[in-house]
Amino acid sequence: MKREFFRGNRERLYRKMKENSLLLMFSGTEVRKTADEFYPFYTDRNFLYLTGLESKELVFLAKKDGEGQVEEKVFLLPPDPLAERWTGARIRPEQASELSGITDMGYAEEFSEEFHKIAAAGNYRHLYLDLYREAPEDRDTPAHLLLKQIRENYPWLIIENANVMIRELRTIKQPCEIEAMREAEKITCEGIEAMMKASESGMYEYQYKAVFDYVLGQYGPSGPAFPSIISAGKNNFCIHYYSYTGQAMDGDMVLNDVGAQRDHLMTDVSRGWPCSGRFNDRQRLLYECALRTSDHMFEIIKPGMPMKEVDGEGRRFNAGLLVEAGVLDKPENIGTYMWHGGAHHVGFDVHDAVKAPEVIAPGMVFCVDIGIYHEDWGIGFRLEDNCLVTESGCENLSVMTPRTVQEIEDTMRKGFVPGV
Repeated sequence: MKREFFRGNRERLYRKMKENSLLLMFSGTEVRKTADEFYPFYTDRNFLYLTGLESKELVFLAKKDGEGQVEEKVFLLPPDPLAERWTGARIRPEQASELSGITDMGYAEEFSEEFHKIAAAGNYRHLYLDLYREAPEDRDTPAHLLLKQIRENYPWLIIENANVMIRELRTIKQPCEIEAMREAEKITCEGIEAMMKASESGMYEYQYKAVFDYVLGQYGPSGPAFPSIISAGKNNFCIHYYSYTGQAMDGDMVLNDVGAQRDHLMTDVSRGWPCSGRFNDRQRLLYECALRTSDHMFEIIKPGMPMKEVDGEGRRFNAGLLVEAGVLDKPENIGTYMWHGGAHHVGFDVHDAVKAPEVIAPGMVFCVDIGIYHEDWGIGFRLEDNCLVTESGCENLSVMTPRTVQEIEDTMRKGFVPGV
């Protein structure tokens, strides 16, 4: 992504902010794993969406005055030769400016004093913070910790919710985001095809994962967009399965729910296939129902359609097919075999943090996810694709990844050769 993208995101946000207001965004902090190790740092996605900067403990400050003029500043970690010897070079002001388009830079230890001067001067009435929590028990972020100080020390500042406004911006994808997703789809496809080609009876789930990771590793160090879900046989009935310890045996379906990322944009694609390379009659029957349902959804999705109908119509249509096939007794019992929806948005997060829309609009990207889980038959899989809404309909961004029975079986016959 070029700095013009991040600058444009900030300008669109500023237009939504009230006059005489402040905006504070934080990149986040590391979480300790063991005595001398932290979990890999993951930059707050809203901070990244606005600045393009990926580094811990950064602060972004914007000041909007009464005439609508905005001043911007980023506070960086200062140079520290000893710390950098152990953990790598810190981002320098000129690098941060080149990436973000923000010219005014300071260092983190200056932030508290500078913020106090700004807040105490009384020129600003509103403070925008991103105070989102996925669950009430989630740990405090730097914004939550600052909020406690604000209420005690600067009670005249009116707290505003930056998260809602940024979600609105992230709901509609820009052309450069869609292009990045297309590139990520190609990488995802290559990884899934490699797993299909390598698949054989007796293969362990961790070996499938190793094949997928190998392919993604040829495109850079960022790795999967999210922890890969790769399972076989009875493990397919755990929807979010991460153990990778099972073994695919004759008659088992292999389920994968995986994605690559490119320029911060993510994909989320699911495929299922018989480990030995050929669908049996029951596997084919259920897979064709899922495929016909998915194809139906890509035919009818268009602007103006209620968002809830992506899952709703998918369940109704699939239920009709399963009843017709003699698998399901009556449509209202579809929950026996469809355990989840899947129409979540995709973008800077794999479950993208957008403003949940009531109706579909051009530029949205979300998943069409049709899962069928028949425990009595020992068959569980899902067919999940990424849907881009266009002006008149929609496009399946992941259609290049083998999705018909014939395409899957043809791919699996080719065999996997590392590096080819």
